[in-house]
Amino acid sequence: MGVTLDRVTEIARSLPGTEEVEHREARTWRVGEKTFAWERMFSKADLRRFGDEPAPAYPIVAVRVADLAEKEAVLAEQRPGFFTIPHFNGYAPVLIELRRARVAQVREALTDGWLVYARQELIDQWRMGR
Repeated sequence: MGVTLDRVTEIARSLPGTEEVEHREARTWRVGEKTFAWERMFSKADLRRFGDEPAPAYPIVAVRVADLAEKEAVLAEQRPGFFTIPHFNGYAPVLIELRRARVAQVREALTDGWLVYARQELIDQWRMGR
């Protein structure tokens, strides 16, 4: 168990058309011009919301899901390391505490996030390569 940011990059780059860019001093993965995953730091306000509870440890990655129903379904599965914070209420990414996550579940989340924005020709290319 446990995933590194380098492993996230490796998984993301295995998806056709993906590029890694730096945005606000954090790694960001996108397909076309659409971001499907990004390294997420906590703001001071985020940290205050944890109160006496310890905040999840870095590195943390936010990954896009199709919609809010999908977000709720993913969170309901209680996958290790998957969570959300109030800042993301009404917005369709999930957060992943990588040190607690399983590689297969991170791969699935990244792939699902990529599928939200990938053009059909890239999806076809990916399916043929599997």
